[in-house]
Amino acid sequence: MALRALSTFPSLPRRFTRPRDPTTLTVFHRNPATSIICKSESTVSLSERDGFAAAAPTPGERFLENQRAHQAHKVIKKELKKEKKKKKEENVRKVVDTSLSCCYGCGAPLQTSDVDSPGFVDLVTYDLKKKHHQLRSVICGRCQLLSHGHMVTAVGGNGGYAGGKQFVSADELREKLSHLRFEKALIVKLVDIVDFNGSFLARVRDLVGANPIILVITKIDLLPKGTDMNCIGDWVVEVTTKKKLNVLSVHLTSSKSLDGVSGVASEIQKEKKGRDVYILGAANVGKSAFINALLKTMAERDPVAAAAQKYKPIQSAVPGTTLGPIQINAFLGGEKLYDTPGVHLHHRQAAVVHSDDLPALAPQNRLRGQSFDISTLPTQSSGSPPEGDSLNGYTFFWGGLVRIDILKALPETRFTFYGPKALDIHVVPTKTATEFYQKEVGVLLTPPSGKDQVQEWKGLQSHRLLRIEFNDPKRPASDVAISGLGWIAIEPIRRSKDSEPRELEEAEHEIRLCVSVPKPVEVFIRPTLPIGTSGAEWYQYRDLSDKEEEVRPKWYF
Repeated sequence: MALRALSTFPSLPRRFTRPRDPTTLTVFHRNPATSIICKSESTVSLSERDGFAAAAPTPGERFLENQRAHQAHKVIKKELKKEKKKKKEENVRKVVDTSLSCCYGCGAPLQTSDVDSPGFVDLVTYDLKKKHHQLRSVICGRCQLLSHGHMVTAVGGNGGYAGGKQFVSADELREKLSHLRFEKALIVKLVDIVDFNGSFLARVRDLVGANPIILVITKIDLLPKGTDMNCIGDWVVEVTTKKKLNVLSVHLTSSKSLDGVSGVASEIQKEKKGRDVYILGAANVGKSAFINALLKTMAERDPVAAAAQKYKPIQSAVPGTTLGPIQINAFLGGEKLYDTPGVHLHHRQAAVVHSDDLPALAPQNRLRGQSFDISTLPTQSSGSPPEGDSLNGYTFFWGGLVRIDILKALPETRFTFYGPKALDIHVVPTKTATEFYQKEVGVLLTPPSGKDQVQEWKGLQSHRLLRIEFNDPKRPASDVAISGLGWIAIEPIRRSKDSEPRELEEAEHEIRLCVSVPKPVEVFIRPTLPIGTSGAEWYQYRDLSDKEEEVRPKWYF
């Protein structure tokens, strides 16, 4: 091979060394582990070495060789990219494809060994369904009990539930959702309006990556009568924007009355663009109920969705009903709809109470606020009342789960509690509150309920001092939201049709509270939710610039 053959590698960085043998030339690349040795049968002349001989390649030939080398590099790079993508899809398929042999009600893998575990099917039924390729139409024994109203918990660990049997940890359920970061999917995120802050999943991007999100607010049928949905929609968008969660749109829905569900169905059809759709949310926000309502709405125009209603996910009041991704064929285009396990959050009240008390935390009917001010206390309080004409020195007990000590309030201040009716509210003087709690927890103050649960109860160990400042006494100051329970609306001066609020001194523009809850339940201070007929009277819409109006997500009902 003549020396001129080296010019066919113009893109390779190289350096030359003087050969010891005049018939041998060694080329050293930057990578010392690779070398090319070219042997020539005759001695190389000076003109040939410098590329001036008649046989030297022309600039055009060098250009063509360069282009061929570049094209070869692109082909190799493309093949490597395909292999990497294939491995990634295989890893995702290992997580998702387990739904092919899972209970269609809860997503638990089917098994025939443990009667008490989720996914159990008797051996005869399993073999028969397997023989006829009908395993996707099998519902497990636990789901049959849940459909008849039994409270069968299955989730333990961090964010799980005490009592009952625990077959899977909350961390394991979160792990089943980890593949969403690597999929091209449309995410429908659900938030419970009664527990907006506790169920919001502020770090949802850690689970879904950069996938687009449609925000759906559930259970709006539980809001008090007369609530203006224009105010609620604007309030939700404002809070969502402050949390810096970029969403496509916001929808107010009720799975019970089907309000707003058709709008979600239209948005999904518009935005899915060939992608699978995942229903995501905290435990017990109503994902399975929403999917059933969605399929019912879509079935009017989509025969595939109509057929999917036969094997729809089970819904119950038990948090953690769904234990694995449930695949549903719901679209004519072939895309899949997935019901996912609820994200179990350790900071909600459901994570600290016994499984027997879980039904008490779920409101079943419209919320009706219970209001307390100084005029209601003579019939509500027990023990010798503190001196003064305000709520200072009083303590509220919300069941056995929340204690609120009033450190500073105005004589006209009113506290309104919104939450499940099963939890009674008691007001006592603060100086006797600790003794009252120790005596009545598990009796008047429930949950916890039952001797065994009271003995295991660790009490209200977390204390938070709240300082709430306000400017306009005619409007509510703020809400104090208890994660997983409800909220307390605070009015500095109770509204009255007969009289205008008095002028306040500068020192009167604040309210101070001490809120005690079980560890690690969280307490939030947020803008007051404008509910009821009075909400539309005091709620103020913020003036938006043209840029804000353009990027702000739209809401629908």
